[in-house]
Amino acid sequence: MKLYDGGRNPNPRRVRVFLAEKGIEVPVVFVNLAEFEHQSADMLARNSLGEIPVLELDDGTMIAETIAICRYFEALHPMPSLFGQTPLEIATIEMWQRRVEFRLFLPVAAAFRHTHPAMAKYEIPQVAEWGEANRPKALAAMQMLNKQLADHIYICGPEISVADITALIALDFIKPAKITIPDDLTSLHRWYQMMKARPSAVA
Repeated sequence: MKLYDGGRNPNPRRVRVFLAEKGIEVPVVFVNLAEFEHQSADMLARNSLGEIPVLELDDGTMIAETIAICRYFEALHPMPSLFGQTPLEIATIEMWQRRVEFRLFLPVAAAFRHTHPAMAKYEIPQVAEWGEANRPKALAAMQMLNKQLADHIYICGPEISVADITALIALDFIKPAKITIPDDLTSLHRWYQMMKARPSAVA
């Protein structure tokens, strides 16, 4: 198998951090987004949406979408578990993964993609008002996470999960989105520094 990857872009990086936490190595094919290689005929044949990451299996099957790829590897290599083991763990992690993705990750992406001049050729149409509207949404999500982390080491409990990975990648991307973590969110700051210190954070 091989993973079609876009370098420091958030979604490919989510998969790489996930794999690093699992201790799984997969051959990587770099796709240059700056050169629109993800829109090439070759890549469109792998994913008709022209998006990455894409996992190509040995039999030619293609799996797209970040969380789908992560779930595939979780099923192949259940331990260490990043999606939970018991019914309650699975449901709790799914709940927080969705909250983090929809309320933090996507608003940060929208703020960046719709306000940064460099993104004008990728985000068509680029709607600055929508980008601005998503900054307070991201800040509200940070407040939500700060409250959760006041009583939890990681977002879902004592162990890292896929929800933590999604939140890490989102916060790593707030600077180009012109968003900052408020100083008074001490639990979120504590968690973020802990996450950045993990070896997987450099993946």
